[in-house]
Amino acid sequence: MLTIKQTMIDQFMSIRTANTNQYAHPPYLMEQQLLEAITNKDRERAILLLKNINQSKRIIQSEQHLRSWKNSVISSCTLFTRAVIKGGVDPDTAFRLNDAYLNKIEDIRYPRDIYELEHTMLEDFIHTVEQADNLLYSPVINKAIAYIHEHILSDLTLEEISSECYVSPSYLSHLFKREVGISIVQFINEKRVDESKYFLLHTSTSISDIAKLFQFCNQSYYTSVFKKYVKQTPRQYREELATAIQEEC
Repeated sequence: MLTIKQTMIDQFMSIRTANTNQYAHPPYLMEQQLLEAITNKDRERAILLLKNINQSKRIIQSEQHLRSWKNSVISSCTLFTRAVIKGGVDPDTAFRLNDAYLNKIEDIRYPRDIYELEHTMLEDFIHTVEQADNLLYSPVINKAIAYIHEHILSDLTLEEISSECYVSPSYLSHLFKREVGISIVQFINEKRVDESKYFLLHTSTSISDIAKLFQFCNQSYYTSVFKKYVKQTPRQYREELATAIQEEC
């Protein structure tokens, strides 16, 4: 029998997939060519491929057209983020750009603005790859951050992360605080809060279960940490954004 945690993880991934599939996907090969062009900083080819993808017929599966278009671009943003990390961009920089564009996508009020934003987003991601030589952090810290992002639903420990980076826990802790400006624990909590926002917005899962999924010891601690970074409780955040989406539609 599946554990509650595994069931929630499966639900989380299926929701992400469902929201990604609000449009029929472009041909797999064309999508992969676009990501490769981003990774290789081939701006001209990337723009042409995106244009071809957008010209292909996409079937809207939701009656909420604007929401569907937004979900399609959110999917592109996720793929672009992976492509630039592969191209040498440190994960923290890539995910900050990702977060910035997710906010811009949600701010859009008219479908006609979606395509313009997607092209601007493509340009920004390629520019970020071009600037990848000026990495924000050292290779060790970049590797640690990438590992944290990939295992955000796991019970991460300093020992586990440092082992993946081939350094001692004390060295990683000192280096992380010096370069990033906060401790690893603070960084992990902030990223877990960011990831949990999606779950609050797109599922009806209870806040206590979300807290468990993201490895917070209890709902009270999750609420405290969430409010520290978002300036709202998880419940306030969920209710406010749900109201905003209803008004938009």
